[in-house]
Amino acid sequence: MRTSTKIFMAIYFITLVGVVLTGSFFLSAISISPSGVVFNASTMVYVSIIFGVLNAIFGSIIYFRFLRSQKLTATLFFSVVPVTITFAMATYFLATINNYSNDAVSLVKQVLQINAGNFNNYLWIVLLTLIYLLIVFLLFKVITKPLKKLEQALERLSDGNVSDRIVIGGGKQFLKMEYDLNKINENYRKKENIIKQTNVEYEKYIPKQFIKFLGKNSVLDLQVGTQVKKEVTTLFCDIRNSTQVSTSLSLEENFNYINSYLNVVSPIIRKYNGFIDKYLGDGIMAVFTRSRQAYDCAHAIIKAVNEKNASNISMPNLDVGVSLSTGDVVFGVVGDDTRKSITVISDSVNFTAKIGEVNKVFGSLVTFSKSTLNDLSAKMNINYRYIGNLKFDDKEYISIFESLDAYPRLKREKMIKNKVQFEQGVRAYVNGKFGQAKDIFESVFKKEKEDKVCYVFYNKASEKIG
Repeated sequence: MRTSTKIFMAIYFITLVGVVLTGSFFLSAISISPSGVVFNASTMVYVSIIFGVLNAIFGSIIYFRFLRSQKLTATLFFSVVPVTITFAMATYFLATINNYSNDAVSLVKQVLQINAGNFNNYLWIVLLTLIYLLIVFLLFKVITKPLKKLEQALERLSDGNVSDRIVIGGGKQFLKMEYDLNKINENYRKKENIIKQTNVEYEKYIPKQFIKFLGKNSVLDLQVGTQVKKEVTTLFCDIRNSTQVSTSLSLEENFNYINSYLNVVSPIIRKYNGFIDKYLGDGIMAVFTRSRQAYDCAHAIIKAVNEKNASNISMPNLDVGVSLSTGDVVFGVVGDDTRKSITVISDSVNFTAKIGEVNKVFGSLVTFSKSTLNDLSAKMNINYRYIGNLKFDDKEYISIFESLDAYPRLKREKMIKNKVQFEQGVRAYVNGKFGQAKDIFESVFKKEKEDKVCYVFYNKASEKIG
């Protein structure tokens, strides 16, 4: 029992004693005269009234606290019993009022205008019955009001709305329900947060763009066999000298070092609206819906890696090459019901990988296919040069190009100046005129000794001559 309840009970019994002791003064103050009811007030009468009012107030507080401490059935019972007893006693008194004769009864008869010659006492019984029913209805409505809130809370939970705390109110039983529902609500909220975090983690493995390409809203909608065909530009970023770097570092150091570069490249890909299809150990495969964004991303990657190399003075530099190719690909989900995997399948993807191998052989920075060049806007004003043909599927030769915009300004200007002569050498080499090609590449190399592609062509032409 709460301390406040104990205090209220003490006050209630003190005022009850006061009512008993001063009640006679209140009753004697009421008298009947020919002109009507007369009330003779005195100090003790007012004291009796004060005791009576205080007793009623604190008695009501204790009574309602008692009701709140009970379960619903007990609350309904104990709320109706006193009203019913009072109604029954009043009804019996009114029905037999003409059988009594004393001052108090005479006062009641006079006030209610009841006598043996009329049936007003039964009219009062009817009115009293209506009042009784109204009081019972209001009591039930107030006591069961939390049921409406309970219904609303359950409906809210069934709809998955777990944002706010549930408040029901009411007696002991409802407070227990409120506590249990809030535990359920909290569990739902925790599970909802776990689902959100899981979806965030899923998006790290399955990009949102991939799901959108497949016309789905969630990873849960992905089914084996789901596929869609789109024209995209595929980007391969390869860290070329990771093997040499690994020899000077421990396994953990090598892993962390390579990963630090991937952490530089990955945000750049997302910045240019691409998405990473997969990590290839020391490389990345990414997909872009626009060739211009892929082209700009490739150059941004080269610049960012150069800046990181410059800042890591104590660590070995990493050499990065980027290759691009544009074409139709099929995005889809492969596997079975126990294991699913997203993938991009296309000759274009395979061709991009082959360009990456050529890129590595030449030591160039950014290379791309003719399909990408054709897809780039003519207004871009990019600087590039033809570096030969790549045989694909043993039947088709596709032209590939090297971006000159990836190089520092002075080197780029020299390479642009030598572009026509260099491409003449490439065409001579492609046509099998290796002696002519060797002479041209030798001339170009003398003008720009840091032209790696030219140096490789010169050596290959020399090998062909024997």
